[in-house]
Amino acid sequence: MNATSRAVIAPEPGGPDALRIVERPMPVPGEGQVLVRVAAAGINRPDVMQREGRYPPPPGASDVFGLELAGTVEALGPGASRFQRGARVMALVHSGAYAEWAVIDESVALPVPDGLSMVEAGAIPETYFTVWSNVFERARLEAGESLLIHGGSSGIGTTAILLAKAFGARVVVTAGSPEKCAACRALGADAAIDYRQEDFVAAARAATDGRGPDVILDMVGGSYIARNLEAVALDGRIAQIAFQHGSRAEIDFLPLMMKRVTLTGSTLRARPVAMKARLAAALAEKVLPLLAAGRARPPIDSVFPFAKVAEAHARMDAGAHVGKIVLVMRDETQETGR
Repeated sequence: MNATSRAVIAPEPGGPDALRIVERPMPVPGEGQVLVRVAAAGINRPDVMQREGRYPPPPGASDVFGLELAGTVEALGPGASRFQRGARVMALVHSGAYAEWAVIDESVALPVPDGLSMVEAGAIPETYFTVWSNVFERARLEAGESLLIHGGSSGIGTTAILLAKAFGARVVVTAGSPEKCAACRALGADAAIDYRQEDFVAAARAATDGRGPDVILDMVGGSYIARNLEAVALDGRIAQIAFQHGSRAEIDFLPLMMKRVTLTGSTLRARPVAMKARLAAALAEKVLPLLAAGRARPPIDSVFPFAKVAEAHARMDAGAHVGKIVLVMRDETQETGR
């Protein structure tokens, strides 16, 4: 086994060219952790924010990029017993996924179902954990209800479409072009609103028989914060997970009172391992069977080799992607199953 691991960092904030591949000491698994030979790592919007200097890793976490990975267990730390050497796993990490080797908390890891490629597995943890936590737990989406997803063609958006439809909800999305709207409908969205051409409040109401969506998943913020209160149904729930257009807004809170709206927000990265382990257990029960059956699998926009991580980030920056962008460490990650 090599004594070092190639990894991606950004010595200074900047654009995609700020990313550097460096040699780091081989990580050592601690209590309840396992060492993973990384096969694939998903690229997410928080990675871009970190690269720009706007989203630093939590205290004590590595400066190596990446929040999710899939790979093969190669060594067990003290007390680790859930997985054996050679097991295929996918996991959330505080940081460190853009690397040849990484350590993961085994309580947060999930087994990769047979038939699921490592590319697909590497695209799952960050968005599936986020959507499950915010849409199904915090916002309590139920079968027969309607969900409005802002940014429907993003990694979060496509995941929310797939999971909401799998659990019996009606799905409405916003997206920025006719092509992206068509892609969302192809994934199962019942209605897609081109926010550049239509007023999403009126269109969302029309798509829900005038009622408004029961749940709204928003990663835009800015002016959308007040407009979501206009759009949401009576007794509706709004889950705020990001602020691409800023976290400040002038809001009339009267609709929140009159409609009995629940407004909730959360981040995932800095949450305790125990909380993430609870989410992992819920996904193992509710979502892994879907994935094993070939359902609700993440749409892959593009796959980049490790050496082209800057190009992968440029793809994310361009905003033209539909689904997940994935970084792969070696060629065999493109195979399906073992």
